[in-house]
Amino acid sequence: MFVSGGAARLPLMSTLARPSAMDHHVADEAARNRLAALVFGAAEQAKWIRPARIGITLLAVVLYVWDLTISGWANSYYSMAAQAASQSWSAWFFGSLDASNFITLDKPPLSTMLLGLSVRVFGLSSWSILLPQALAGIATVVVLYWAVRRSFGPVAATIAGLVMAITPVSVLIFRYDNPDALLTLLLVGAAASLLRALDDERWRWLVVAGGLVGLGFLTKYFQAYLVLPAFALTYGICAVGGLRHRIAGLGLAFATVIVSSGWWVAIVEAIPAGARPFIGGSTTNSVVELIFGYDGLGRIFGGGGAGPGGGGGPNFSGEAGVLRLFNMEFGGQISWLIPFALVALLTGLWARRFEDRTDRAVAGYLLWGTWFVVHAVVFSFMSGIVHTYYAVALVPAIAALVGAGVVELWRLRERSWVGGVILGGAVLASAAWAWALLERTPDFAPGLGAAILACGGAAALVLAIPVAPGRRRLSEAAVALALAALLAGPIAYASDTMGTALAGGDPAAGPAVAGSFGGPGGFGGRPDGGGPGGGGPGFGGTATDSAILDYLVANRGTTTWLVAVSGSGSAAPIQLATGQPVMSMGGFSGGDGAPTLETLKAYLESGRLRFVLVGGGGPGFGGFGGSGQVSTWVSADCSVVDVGSGSGGTLYDCAAATGA
Repeated sequence: MFVSGGAARLPLMSTLARPSAMDHHVADEAARNRLAALVFGAAEQAKWIRPARIGITLLAVVLYVWDLTISGWANSYYSMAAQAASQSWSAWFFGSLDASNFITLDKPPLSTMLLGLSVRVFGLSSWSILLPQALAGIATVVVLYWAVRRSFGPVAATIAGLVMAITPVSVLIFRYDNPDALLTLLLVGAAASLLRALDDERWRWLVVAGGLVGLGFLTKYFQAYLVLPAFALTYGICAVGGLRHRIAGLGLAFATVIVSSGWWVAIVEAIPAGARPFIGGSTTNSVVELIFGYDGLGRIFGGGGAGPGGGGGPNFSGEAGVLRLFNMEFGGQISWLIPFALVALLTGLWARRFEDRTDRAVAGYLLWGTWFVVHAVVFSFMSGIVHTYYAVALVPAIAALVGAGVVELWRLRERSWVGGVILGGAVLASAAWAWALLERTPDFAPGLGAAILACGGAAALVLAIPVAPGRRRLSEAAVALALAALLAGPIAYASDTMGTALAGGDPAAGPAVAGSFGGPGGFGGRPDGGGPGGGGPGFGGTATDSAILDYLVANRGTTTWLVAVSGSGSAAPIQLATGQPVMSMGGFSGGDGAPTLETLKAYLESGRLRFVLVGGGGPGFGGFGGSGQVSTWVSADCSVVDVGSGSGGTLYDCAAATGA
């Protein structure tokens, strides 16, 4: 009975346990849905969005990583600091130019901290120094996508990511070792955090935003604070919660910015001057003086520090004024899509004028619009040292506004013929400006400007004319043609930048423009970057003669520094080639007040230094430590060393002069 009953139940149990054809179909369908979601994203999202986002990320990888080492040490001023940071943790903390901590960068150390860690892991090479910059660029494109998507949706975010990736100054900086790469990533991350904080009555994301701005301050001091008006305006108007809650949140965010900006400054100022390196770029060996002098008010109003050139803005970036961003120096770096971005900003604010204050698109226009306006005004009118690559901080705002504008104007066009006219006009204006930019370099990509103008004009005409609903595909094709036309110029400049070796402190993307700082008839050229082991110095000079290097290494003995030279332009090629600390007298340009003659003699008498090299690798604007006494004494009292070569400067042995 038991057996037969059990046997009777077995077929039923087997039937229940065996998957049916229907079960297999359901499982297969679920697997296909999961695969489709993985490849194409959420079902409610257009299927092309995720593949496009992945493609843009891969494009950024190619733009920023391909042939990354073509520029060698790039700006060897930062490369030598990265090398020092990899050799000494104290140099890593202070941002010193050498591992023996004679003098620091004239910038805060956060960027070279990252570069130094990379060199510690991978060893000293152009690749290990520049890789963190490329990774920062890729991350910026990704983070900007998510920030723009939060306000304007995935289509706008995709366009914004593409614009961010290909803008010429982006390609330049994310392949170079200046601190602007990390600064841009931190500020875009702060913007993404702020936009997320708008929907949360808790203040955790607001604190994150403030903390990232503070880290930006430790990357490039006050330039990081240019986003604060945009952040305060956006949160104060668009965040959830009552007015008192929003004001309290802004107070907390401000406190976070101050704490995250000031901890390193407070520590360095608390350390006695004799126990730390001299603060490069300052006149009083003070970080606070550097912040408010050469790196602060001196940049805005000119002068104000020990840096080269004083109020050197006109040399690097053209005359100050409302049109500076469109001039010979800035134009090809950043201005390609500014006309479209301005139209997008004005149209977006007008179109959203009746929306609730917490509308996310309103928040996006306020954030990126204020970001753009503040940066544009400051860069246009500051009269101190202004490099065109500063404009990379403008790219996220321009990219976000362009992405938002395409979507907003398309929607407006579907509701009214006015939207079509505005969209067509924005496309035509941007195409005409691209043609004008390319006319400045007639030998570069001949015919491209005319093609952009023709395609942009055709697309603008189609978009400006009302089209029947059944002819939507024609309008979509016109938008695609317009985007291709408007992005062709930046892509051409970006390609040229990838294939060009650059060096020094004022690099520029794209072809040289006649009359600009780096072009024919301008103040300088586009020097080839020196490779590892003999790279070009910070100002594009030549590497020191190998006979001098061999002699110095063989006769260093127990000294702290291999040799003392004037300025980082002379020090960098020696230090990078030998791997040994070099005293950069006078810091960046040779104009800082360290060492004094008495200090130099003390180093020589103690046996910490023996050799001084005059001339050679770089220009050394300010003589030795900004003091003519030092150079006069070295030439008069020290002994010339004959190393069998005169091409690398004059080497002096100062041991006998001080009785060491």
